[in-house]
Amino acid sequence: MLGERIREFRKQQKMTLEALAGDELTKGMLSLIENNKANPSMESLVYIAGRLGVEVSELLEDISSKKLREVLDEAEKLYNKETALGEKSDKYKQLLALIEPYLENLSQGYESARLLEIYSRSLYQEKQDGWQEMSKKSADMYDEMKLTAKRASIGIFWAMEKFVVHDYAEALTILLRERNQIETNHHFIDPMTRVDLDYNEAILHFAVGDSDSAAVVMQNAIQFSKEHRIFYRIDDLYRLAAAHGLMIGDKELQEHYVSKLKQYGDFAEDQQAIIFYDLFHAFSLNSEEQEFTKALEICDKYLADLKIDKAYRCWFLLEKGKSLYGLGRYEEALDCLKKVEVPAYAHHPYDLSLFYIKDSYNALCQIELGNISDALESAKEAVENFKAMPHTPYKDFANGVYRKVSGTM
Repeated sequence: MLGERIREFRKQQKMTLEALAGDELTKGMLSLIENNKANPSMESLVYIAGRLGVEVSELLEDISSKKLREVLDEAEKLYNKETALGEKSDKYKQLLALIEPYLENLSQGYESARLLEIYSRSLYQEKQDGWQEMSKKSADMYDEMKLTAKRASIGIFWAMEKFVVHDYAEALTILLRERNQIETNHHFIDPMTRVDLDYNEAILHFAVGDSDSAAVVMQNAIQFSKEHRIFYRIDDLYRLAAAHGLMIGDKELQEHYVSKLKQYGDFAEDQQAIIFYDLFHAFSLNSEEQEFTKALEICDKYLADLKIDKAYRCWFLLEKGKSLYGLGRYEEALDCLKKVEVPAYAHHPYDLSLFYIKDSYNALCQIELGNISDALESAKEAVENFKAMPHTPYKDFANGVYRKVSGTM
């Protein structure tokens, strides 16, 4: 209430009742106002606001803009707090508790829109209902303020919500719809937002098996980045292009973008880019070149590094298992492949295809060891996993292994 807000501002300014009352009000009258036992005239309200150094509107608001900024600052720090892979965090519960008391007051302005956005994403993470409504309110407010980057981020989030449950077609439909609305309602789209939309559109076209459309959008994004000399997402685009080359069996395309990834990693001192360069190199050594010992050396280097993020270890474990199979070390290969788990963040058919192949290699090892029934079970599991995936050489490989195992029965 008004009196409580006046008291709150006074205490923030470390002012006594006498100091705030000054020459225009009595200490007693000000005490009555702060305790909501008397209503100040507009003249008195203007006087009080002036003494406090705030706008009258801030006193009249249910929640002051300053208070919302303070809440948002706290929410941003909590929301952006890094959580180690596999570590449990209750930060989303904390965010819901922090923001919930202010929900009724989140009606306009950037602070309100951003708090609604964070609240909606926290509801989503906690698997609670109502996140869509809150997210829509936030999107509408960003639209009104012409905050294009923030509005696009929400549209991408809506699409990715379907992507992570592998409803790729619906995810693409949502993204194209949201992109059209943003481009219609916002006259200027900043370069980084444009690249963000392009990148996500490309991965979704690839996910539904429309490689032609995906390649066009992806190449346009890479060219756009070059022309505007921006490096935002360029490593993601290079990885996507290299993966596309890998999936369609275009060695020249793959090597071109793998080398681009290495150049970027060296230039920007980007560890992730360098790691993925080495990973692509291991892919190539295990498949086209069949240099299994060299591939094994790359994998062991990363697996021996205790500082390497767990998010990358699963990839190198998989490649190590393939290297050991190629070297005829079947028992060791099986032990390695058993440790490979599909990471929780892997949802794209390209990523899933790379991991689903582990069951095919498991089957090949079992054949060599004479465990035909186990081999058939693993080969069948790989084929089942690949059923919903678009066509790739990996899907063909899994089907080929299954035929091979079936032929030995």
